[in-house]
Amino acid sequence: MDYQAAWDYQETLLRENVQIKAAARQRAEEAAVIATEGQPGNRTVPDTTHHLLFVEHSPVYTLGKSGHLENMLIGDERMREKGVQVFRTNRGGDITYHGPGQLVGYPILDLEKFYTDIGRYLRELEEVTILVLDEYGITGGRSAGETGVWIEPGIKGRERKICALGVRCSRWITMHGFALNVNTDLAWFGDIIPCGIQNKQVTSLEKELGRAVDMEEVKAKWLRRFSEVFGVQLIAE
Repeated sequence: MDYQAAWDYQETLLRENVQIKAAARQRAEEAAVIATEGQPGNRTVPDTTHHLLFVEHSPVYTLGKSGHLENMLIGDERMREKGVQVFRTNRGGDITYHGPGQLVGYPILDLEKFYTDIGRYLRELEEVTILVLDEYGITGGRSAGETGVWIEPGIKGRERKICALGVRCSRWITMHGFALNVNTDLAWFGDIIPCGIQNKQVTSLEKELGRAVDMEEVKAKWLRRFSEVFGVQLIAE
């Protein structure tokens, strides 16, 4: 799916949940007024719906709210030749690449039904991927002060990022998410400074294992680990 279409769909789902929460808040305020007038009030729990979207994008570079265009190393003419677009988005983070062979996940969650802590949310998304990598015999980890999942983050010159993260949250409803390099053509990252981080590599499951990896297998593992970490039951739509 093209990036813009997926972004629009996320925005639609987020707006629906935000509207549900606004209506529930209004009902709660009305109930509180009734209770103060001597009648019992009823606490209203928002009937929001969680979603988890999986997608592979056509080649695209995306720039987060704190991103810098100087981290794009090619000009408009070269981008037209390569057939790649650039989107400035409303997620956190700097610049990254999305394309075929990369598993992109967009959780649309009402965090108030889990916890209200964006830092914890990012760490738990990282944990899901770390557990998936472990199933392939790869030790994933975190790099101090940098989001995402890394391999050998503490060994200078060998640090390589395998999964990028960037999210947005409105009224505790999330969107955007993670991008895990599975069989990604890593040459695309050569035209940017990935995530604005100098002198660190980008890698993929395919590169680390020396073989192509079945995307459906990776999806199944990620879903299972997501269910465990977030304590949810997933239902396919």
